[in-house]
Formats: sequence, structure tokens, C-alpha cells
Amino acid sequence: MKHLSSYIDHTLLKATATKSAIIQLCNEAKQYQFHAVCVNSCYVTLAKDQLKNSEVSVCCVIGFPLGAMSTQAKVAETKQALKDGADEIDMVLNIGLLKSKDFDAVWKDIEAVKKCLPHQILKVILETCYLEDLEIIKASELAIQSGADFLKTSTGFGTGGATFHSVNLMKSVANGKAKIKASGGIKDYQTALKYINLGVERIGTSSGIAIVTGETSTENNY
Repeated sequence: MKHLSSYIDHTLLKATATKSAIIQLCNEAKQYQFHAVCVNSCYVTLAKDQLKNSEVSVCCVIGFPLGAMSTQAKVAETKQALKDGADEIDMVLNIGLLKSKDFDAVWKDIEAVKKCLPHQILKVILETCYLEDLEIIKASELAIQSGADFLKTSTGFGTGGATFHSVNLMKSVANGKAKIKASGGIKDYQTALKYINLGVERIGTSSGIAIVTGETSTENNY
């Protein structure tokens, strides 16, 4: 297995996140050699600057946390994030359109963002806490059809985060065609290890330090 820290997207997406907190996030990511930091789009430039000459990537969330923005808004936010230096994009699927069974609109929304990413990684957040099993399966199919590199469980801002059940469902659909990112509520080493043993290739968490040092975090949400 790769070193645990290399699975982690060190995350700070709170509305109250300050510039100094983002700088701290980046310093921690360098210290613990996390795979990436995950930030809101307004902080991509700051994070990129803090992480220059390091191996840590910058991941930016798009259409966060509801996924209900217009496709044009998601595309514009994606283009700006890439211009500012984002290496990876985590976009929220349009949950309402999925539940409306407007599947064409869902995949076109994802595809429009993917078209902006010639080389960068796209992770599609399904927000599984709001979905029935069949909806998780359908959302996974649509995301893969639209070119997603990763299926991601959660924003951390919904009613629940990752579950082993939802990850297994996503994995059954992905079947090697996309990787899985588990996020939301993963706060300790043992839980993180269980997800990795299930086949998860990335973990989104604000508790990365606690996970790699064997502590249990008291952080809320992510």
C-alpha cells in the first residue's frame, strides 16, 4: 500500500476559512506530504502560491456545495480555477436534476466541465446521503459516461458523509473505469484504512493530520 498520507486531500471548505487558515492548510499539506489541498475557488491562487516547489496538488471544488448552479456558472468557475492554477476539480453533480430523472441534463452538466479539463483530474461528487441506491448507481454511470476520473461520495455539507455501503455501490459501477474518493466523516486512522482496503484511492478530509498520527479528530463535517 502507498503511504497513507498520499491518499489524502487535505481539506478546508468552511465559509469562515480565512487566508491565514488556508496558508496553514498548505503548510500542513507540505509537512505531512498529503496528495492535495482542497479549497474553494477564491483561494486557488493563494494555495498555488503557497505550494510552489512542492509535490502537493491544488484541488478546487466547483458548484459547491449544492450542485444546483447553472452549467454555464460551473464552466466559468472551472475555467477561472484552472487559470488560477488548479490541478484537480471536484464538481458537485446536479442532484435535483438527477432526482427529476433528467439524465441528459445531468451528464451534459458534467461533460461541459470535463471539456474544460484536457489534462486535469475531474472528480464528480454524488452527495450520496440524498440518494437511493438506484440513484447512486445511475449517478455513477452518468459521471463515468461523462468522463469523470473519480466518483466522490460527499461534500461534507449534506446530512451525511461517506459510507461503506455507498462506496461499494459506486465501486461496482466504476469497475476500474473510474477511481473512488470517499469524503465526509472520515476522522481516524482505522476508518481511513477500511476505506482504502475497500479500494478507495483518495480520501477527502479535514482530519488528515489526526488520521496519519493515529489520533481521532473532533472536526465537524469534512
